[in-house]
Amino acid sequence: MDTGALADRITAHPIAFDAAHAEDIARIFADQPSQVKDLLQGTAGCSGYLARLMERDSDWLRDALCRPPEEVFQEILADIPTDSTAALSSGLRLAKRRAALLIALADLGGVWPLGTVTSSLTGLADRAVQLSLKHLVAEEIARGKLPGCSEDDAEDAAGMFVVAMGKMGAGELNYSSDIDLIVLFDETRHDPDDYAMLRRGFVRVTQKMVKMLSEITGDGYVFRTDLRLRPDPSVTPVCIATEPAEHYYESLGRTWERAAYIKARVCAGAIEAGSAFLDRLTPFVWRRHLDYAAIQDAHDMRMRIRAHKGLTGPLQIPGHDVKLGMGGIREIEFFTQTRQLILGGRNPELRDRRTLPALEALSGGNWIDPGAQQALTDAYIAHRTLEHRLQMVDDAQTQKMPQARDSLRRIANFCGSDDLDGFLRALKTRFETVHALTEPFFAPEDGPREPAPDLKRVFSDPERAAELMQGWKRLPALRTERARTIFGRLRPQIIRSLADSGDADAALRSLDGFLSRLPAGVQLLSLMEANPQLLDLLIDICGTTPELARYLGSNAGVFDAVLSPEFFQPLPGTTELRNQLANYLKGADDYETALNLARIWAKEHQFRVGVHLLRGLAGTDEAGTGYSAIAEAVLDVILPVVETEFARRHGPPPGNGATIVAMGKLGSREMTATSDLDLIVIYDALGEETSTGKRPLPVASYYAKLTQMLIAAITAPMPEGILYKVDMRLRPSGRQGPLATSLKSFDTYHTTQAWTWEHLALTRARVMAGRHDLRAAVRQSIEGILTARGETAEPDAVLADVREMRRRLAEAHEKDARHPWETKRGPGRAMDIELLAQTGALLCKLNRLRRPGQMLERLGRMNWIPEEDASFLTRALARLAALQQAGRLASDHTIDPDTCGEGFVRLVLSTTGAESLETLQTDLEADAARCAEIITARLDLP
Repeated sequence: MDTGALADRITAHPIAFDAAHAEDIARIFADQPSQVKDLLQGTAGCSGYLARLMERDSDWLRDALCRPPEEVFQEILADIPTDSTAALSSGLRLAKRRAALLIALADLGGVWPLGTVTSSLTGLADRAVQLSLKHLVAEEIARGKLPGCSEDDAEDAAGMFVVAMGKMGAGELNYSSDIDLIVLFDETRHDPDDYAMLRRGFVRVTQKMVKMLSEITGDGYVFRTDLRLRPDPSVTPVCIATEPAEHYYESLGRTWERAAYIKARVCAGAIEAGSAFLDRLTPFVWRRHLDYAAIQDAHDMRMRIRAHKGLTGPLQIPGHDVKLGMGGIREIEFFTQTRQLILGGRNPELRDRRTLPALEALSGGNWIDPGAQQALTDAYIAHRTLEHRLQMVDDAQTQKMPQARDSLRRIANFCGSDDLDGFLRALKTRFETVHALTEPFFAPEDGPREPAPDLKRVFSDPERAAELMQGWKRLPALRTERARTIFGRLRPQIIRSLADSGDADAALRSLDGFLSRLPAGVQLLSLMEANPQLLDLLIDICGTTPELARYLGSNAGVFDAVLSPEFFQPLPGTTELRNQLANYLKGADDYETALNLARIWAKEHQFRVGVHLLRGLAGTDEAGTGYSAIAEAVLDVILPVVETEFARRHGPPPGNGATIVAMGKLGSREMTATSDLDLIVIYDALGEETSTGKRPLPVASYYAKLTQMLIAAITAPMPEGILYKVDMRLRPSGRQGPLATSLKSFDTYHTTQAWTWEHLALTRARVMAGRHDLRAAVRQSIEGILTARGETAEPDAVLADVREMRRRLAEAHEKDARHPWETKRGPGRAMDIELLAQTGALLCKLNRLRRPGQMLERLGRMNWIPEEDASFLTRALARLAALQQAGRLASDHTIDPDTCGEGFVRLVLSTTGAESLETLQTDLEADAARCAEIITARLDLP
């Protein structure tokens, strides 16, 4: 602001300004430098209130103007007397008066930016609440009204604490803000028998504190104070215990209260107890799943506020409410907080109390457009600055623009503009910009909607389709009026998406299976209304893999993951996934929560791999690697979680701990959507005999029970389902052997007792989880076992064992092998090809290869098998693996594409590269016959 020019305009337009005040101030501060005098005169001309403060404290102000404002402000806070109630009350008002004047001048003079202005106003409020609370609690203790409390308890208010809400909580107080407080006390700190008397005492303290801060005396007031944000304010006392407050929020808390707690901050009293209280409210405020139902709640709240305040109608700057009106401060705050509510449960980096940093975090996470973020940031700063100018005029708690042109001219000049019409046009543009950026987020349904297609053009049996959709009204997902309303708005898009699915009838039946399994609908339907691409994805899944659609009906939370910016990016590797899961579990308060969070995380990432495969973003090999990386990350992160929980009773793992050996498809990184985990647990106690916990166990028992707990952590049904099924039968001695094997016993067993099939299984073994030195030792042991067997085994004996094994497998799976679409069992199918590959790997000591396809390629180059045959087997195995990956998206059993919808057929053809199902079936039969011949021929060779 050009204060010199403003001082001149006061003289030129005396009606628009407090010219008399300006002249008085110019005379009082005539000895000041011209720039300072202009600032003071210009400020006085725009604000009679500030002029009166300057006159009242002119001597103090002269001294203050000679020093840095930061230094003066800290001195104001430090000099508040607390030796008596009267002195404190008067001192607080003096501090408020001087701080208000200092902050205003630092703001108007361009010394402090908006952030410093609002944080300084908040700092003053914090100090006022802290001093008054501490003093009044000490008084009650001195009067003997707080039983069990001594003088020392006054330091932290005897367990009382104050939660600053709204702008004070965020450190964003405006120039004439009231302060929103919730006052509570930690009842667990006191004797339960004293509860009633303590509560009465704390209520008195709260009432006296509000009076001390709010009462208007000859010295003015400190802050208008509002306690109505507390739980159920119409029936609860002004100070309540934490337990009933928590119970209220858990059982009755509403969306607006969740939004309010985004900005909550403990500002006075027992800070530690208050922080613990806010921590316990985290699940109430921040939901684990994306909460798009909050959009409608926030929109309804906005509409009620507008109607109550009479803020409907076209935008007119004279009389416009800068805070609550169209395009105002509240729209930016609602836009930001509602997105925080939706996303903050899954994204802790978005949980910022402050509006502008929260907007920046939303933009940084690609949740909002950077251009929109910058526009809203600029508008917010300008809006808040304008709000401060309006309030500085007469210390009024107002955000309304004046109606009279002279008054508008004063505000324009106060904001640094001498062009009133240009100022008003710029304001109107700014409000319209904010409204255009925020309104579609809350009310995307406004405007005409495209009608749904005629059912006769979509379904082969439109009457049956209509009957099926009519029956959805009776489903749990649509039992509420709100759910039915949202679904009604979605219905046209659902029908259009079904029409585009290729087989609308099959997709509709699959969608029916999905909806029938949904326990509730508002959250998911709100999510899809706000993000139409999710509905398209759901119909795509329904039309392609009905089994996956049914799974989603019971696990709809995985849709949240689709909205993360990286969902359709290339699939992450094991290290990245491990770090993600470890960070995700940091939010767990206890063991059970950690296991449930791990289940949520794993389901979402498995769903991501499935969608990538479905949409052609990942090939079948990449999908196998992706599923395996998720499982490996889970095991690597869950093992130490289990060990920590187990150690609470039985002590830390003796010796070097335990490690996990992955076998089968996890070992070779070829898992599918339904794969089990084939595992072996190996430990090394380093000679220790027992554990050292409260209930010590012998080493063997310790690791056996630890393994049982690990298996339960992975397989136990919990509210979020299971992680995986686990198979431990590949451990030494199978079901007859101990669940966990010592490294020495493992080595001895495989050196002296193991069967040939067990050594074949080891060719795909991969060590994961546990301490790195133990992993290295186990890896070395396995390589030593395989090398020794390859060097000492009689090839004829090994081949004889394999032939016998192959014969038994053929007999056991004879019925399965007859199925034309069987991929795994039978002569020339995947297990048969893998058996040959692992046999060659064992005999040729290919100890560093894990995938059978890679083994076959190397065996061909080594001439253990003719290279042409090796190539054929490799191609056939890859085609079987591709068909199996696609099939497992639809079912964990052998599936017949002929009985599936067109969507699944397209998936099968795209993943296998076949032109038609007939061609694919013919090729599979020919492949199996040729592969069986090659395998038989090689196993019959010496």
